[in-house]
Amino acid sequence: MHADQRQKQPLLSAVIPFLNEEECIPALIAELDESLSKLSIQFELVFVDDGSKDRSVAVAKEEVRKRPQFTATIISLSRNFGKEAALTAGLEAANGDVVVPLDADLQDPPSVIEGMLARWREGYDVVYAVRRQRAGESKTKRFTAYGFYRLMGRLSKTGIPADTGDFRLMDRCVVDALLQLPERSRFMKGLFGWVGFRQTAIYYDRDPRKLGQTNWNYWKLWNFAIDGVTSFSRMPLQVWSYAGLAIALLALGYGGWMVLRTLLFGIDLPGYASLMTAVLFLGGIQLIGMGVLGEYLGRIFEEVKQRPLYLVREKWRSNRD
Repeated sequence: MHADQRQKQPLLSAVIPFLNEEECIPALIAELDESLSKLSIQFELVFVDDGSKDRSVAVAKEEVRKRPQFTATIISLSRNFGKEAALTAGLEAANGDVVVPLDADLQDPPSVIEGMLARWREGYDVVYAVRRQRAGESKTKRFTAYGFYRLMGRLSKTGIPADTGDFRLMDRCVVDALLQLPERSRFMKGLFGWVGFRQTAIYYDRDPRKLGQTNWNYWKLWNFAIDGVTSFSRMPLQVWSYAGLAIALLALGYGGWMVLRTLLFGIDLPGYASLMTAVLFLGGIQLIGMGVLGEYLGRIFEEVKQRPLYLVREKWRSNRD
């Protein structure tokens, strides 16, 4: 969108994927109403229910009906497909000139959107929100998050901003580019960086979750990190090539020393302990290498099946039958 067009009032789409967030949704919609109404722009809300088992969808409909001025769409997926798939469904349903994905737990404050719009009007296509502080999270969570973003920065050629989630403002051209990417194993933080365009940061303090319980645990976060690494880096495969070369050179050197020692000092009886140690070590290395290879093969398996990324059970729009 040209700079002169950005001075006009855009249509803003807020995309909110959620899973079992019936406690948070009333407060979220109230805060969205307050923050977005202050901007004096047109906006729509796009909620994506990722297979909730509670009353999240019913509560969202009730809250939207209380506000007849709202334009809202609620998409219910047929089951839990994961946050990345739900976010993609929301992006596909969004009609805005600018699109803002944010979490339903109010840790991404809608009040930050005003600053994002100001940077967008300066000519930036993506304005991503960087977390200065992560209140309410354990030291372990903060440490692992810090390590993950720095690791991704070293492993991947795609620039992924550190300490940044999905909370960002994107111009329509960026959303259209994202929707051209067909992969099933989606790591959205990486895809946001991969498409490029003019990007800048805005900083905010992330508040703790006020209501409800998080759906994430360390096992899910671990698998999420593996998805990120395998989606945007071949380094794990290359590491095991170098590891194999290093072990082969060490074995060659050790074999040469054994031959030399035998020629100089005679033959001695090989030790059972050293033999078993070498066998178990090499066996472990091979299994780890096969596991890394299996992760990549598993993703190829998912891609070649060409199944839909998600299935929709119901699509509900406000002010419509």
